[in-house]
Amino acid sequence: MSKLPLTPTDGNLDTRSTARSRAGAHDKGAATREQLIKVATRIFAAKGFAGATTREICQTAGVNLAAIHYYFGDKDGLYRAALMGPIQAITAQFGDFGDPAQPFAQAIRRILAPLVGIALKDDDHELQVARLHLREMLEPSPIFRDIVAREIAPLHETLAGLLSRHCGLAAPDAELHQLAFAMIAMANDYCSSREFLRLLAPEVLNRADASERIVDRLVDYSAALLAHEQVRRRPLPTKRIARDAKPPAR
Repeated sequence: MSKLPLTPTDGNLDTRSTARSRAGAHDKGAATREQLIKVATRIFAAKGFAGATTREICQTAGVNLAAIHYYFGDKDGLYRAALMGPIQAITAQFGDFGDPAQPFAQAIRRILAPLVGIALKDDDHELQVARLHLREMLEPSPIFRDIVAREIAPLHETLAGLLSRHCGLAAPDAELHQLAFAMIAMANDYCSSREFLRLLAPEVLNRADASERIVDRLVDYSAALLAHEQVRRRPLPTKRIARDAKPPAR
């Protein structure tokens, strides 16, 4: 007996069913990938790249050992994803902070606010991310060095260039690179030293609207640092001696 041809309604149902199946598979794949990154971040942070094994990561994540190869290619790819994801999530919030048309306070706020905001999130994964990045700060791996060159160095150059414009220079010198370090370090300290800061003065982090209040102060501090640098670079006034001035008596 020959099969009846599909009616238009039957075809639409089949198409919708296929689309739902593909969407479900995509969502499951994305969830598996995210779970691998979270588990790997925690294990890499505790044991380092060399000490962590793909078998332990997959067993802890509850996935097949082949999942790392499927989603990331290899252990290096998984480690790169664990490092890169949080960096891109933060830097995506910076926007066009190097736009010459915007005031300095607005530009530096676009950088500082995301850094402080992520530092104050009460989230275990973010804490593991901070631990992993601290490990890399002490002993940078080749993968981290590559990420810095590709993702972070261009942003630093943009900030240094912004400071140069405000100081009337065509390009940043060593002192302006140092100034850029200082401004970012103020916000980074809330990421790397959050628990230490809680021991010293918990009221700073626990007060209402802590993030906004901290960022407001850091923006003011940055503006003061820039103003100081501008004053440092002003030429010293030269003393003019009147032509008709009498020489001092001997």
